[in-house]
Amino acid sequence: MAITTLPPTVGFDLDMTLIDSRPGIRACYLALSERTGTYIDADLAVTRLGPPLVDELLNWFPAERVEEMADLYRAMYPTYAITATPALPGAREAIAAVREAGGRAIVVTAKYEPNAKLHLAHLGIEPDAVIGDLWAEQKALALREHEAAVYVGDHVGDVRGARTAGALSVAVASGPCDATELREAGADVVLTGLPEFPRWFSDHCSGR
Repeated sequence: MAITTLPPTVGFDLDMTLIDSRPGIRACYLALSERTGTYIDADLAVTRLGPPLVDELLNWFPAERVEEMADLYRAMYPTYAITATPALPGAREAIAAVREAGGRAIVVTAKYEPNAKLHLAHLGIEPDAVIGDLWAEQKALALREHEAAVYVGDHVGDVRGARTAGALSVAVASGPCDATELREAGADVVLTGLPEFPRWFSDHCSGR
């Protein structure tokens, strides 16, 4: 792992790490299904959040239509998904814990960046930077650029992103991947959820 001076910059994933995006995404998929006349099992789709939107759309649309459908989904998203999406327990406190220690908190997500920013603004969560459209190992690009020493996420793809960046991988079992999957993927720390983060972070910064 990279050695950095504390307090560090901490990266956070968005969907199912800071926010419970399932209700909003479900509503947007149902609206997209109605708009296009194409069946989408929205309940199934929200059980596998994490990978890029186009990966999910490939299950419902021909490959040649996926980019078009992705653009339509992203355009519809603010109407259907933002107000329906709550913060997960501990999200605000986790960001605050980093700030109170003198660190920077950034969000690095696979979500379309403008929509990610809308979620955070709606919920009153104000990270130091938001970088979207990066998945798994690609997240290392932003983590390295911002010299993040820790990356917090809920998916094995987030673990891979942290490890590729040489950052400490802190996994939260609040999304589609359980604690065993996250450990087996190589997470350095596995928490049940973000409510456990401030205490862990305090111990981490003090060297305990």
